Amino acid sequence: MKNNPNKSIIIWLLTGCALIFLMVIVGGVTRLTNSGLSMVDWKLFVGSIPPLNEQDWIETFNKYKQYPEYQKVNFHFSLEEFKSIFFWEYLHRLMGRLIGLIFIVPFIYFVWKKKLTKSLTKQCVVILFMGGFQGFLGWWMVKSGLIDDPDVSHYRLAAHLIAAFLTFAYTFWVVLQLIYPANKPDVPFMRKGLMILFVVAVIQIVYGAFVAGLNAGFVMNTWPKMGEIWIAESVTAMKPFWVNFIDGIGGVQFIHRYMAYVVVGIIFYLLLMSNKFELSKMQKKGLYWLFGVVVVQFALGVFTLLFSVPVALGVAHQLGAFLLLGAIVYAMSSFRKSA
Repeated sequence: MKNNPNKSIIIWLLTGCALIFLMVIVGGVTRLTNSGLSMVDWKLFVGSIPPLNEQDWIETFNKYKQYPEYQKVNFHFSLEEFKSIFFWEYLHRLMGRLIGLIFIVPFIYFVWKKKLTKSLTKQCVVILFMGGFQGFLGWWMVKSGLIDDPDVSHYRLAAHLIAAFLTFAYTFWVVLQLIYPANKPDVPFMRKGLMILFVVAVIQIVYGAFVAGLNAGFVMNTWPKMGEIWIAESVTAMKPFWVNFIDGIGGVQFIHRYMAYVVVGIIFYLLLMSNKFELSKMQKKGLYWLFGVVVVQFALGVFTLLFSVPVALGVAHQLGAFLLLGAIVYAMSSFRKSA
């Protein structure tokens, strides 16, 4: 990359990827510590300033008291306990603003200096739109927990999470195009297989968000069976049948459990089939990294379930999904068609 004419643009976009990664960490902690509903309003600029004195804290706490989470769940909270959950949600939103600035300000500079090609400009505009939409989804998610039920909609949680993952994935894809030329051996079979893997992995991440939103990781904490049997009765307890797999705790956990085997199976199959083709060093490395990451992520999923989702393991499992998606994008980029 030393002599790459796009070096400054690459550093900019990689910085954005790293910040999204940190954002996912903070978001995971925010969710697992039940801190996400501690900030009950959304102000784009004013909200970046936290309470600065005792009176400010009391006013902020009094606002929180007007909403269902305090009234139904945290009615015993002291001001100090409120401060602890407020910190994580405040940090999460502050990082969102920082990421926005990191993307927008350099973009304006690069456009002004005419350092972006026409196609790259379009790609960067897409990234900016995805980032802005992600911010909207965050508030839309929080809003769902401020009405009657002091918990956010698992649908909105999934939308918020997958938007962050896809924003990272697309940004990383653009960066890889700038770093590595697409002059690798063309292997259509592997390229199509990795595209299928990407779609399955995205669905699996969505179901991971469903599990988190429904608190489905706190039940049936056994593996490989669901309790004493392979398919728990709760998996099909709701009617109509299909509702089990989008709203049912048992059904959602079932899908997330067994789709993990599908993800591992696809990757293992692609790795075996790769021996039939002449691959570049980058392509081989991409597949090996992919296999290594999925093994670690599968193990993290099992231990997260067995230990009933402790914060550290829950965050690690979410980051594992993030790294797995990054590994898939890297592998896909190594097999992309030459322009």
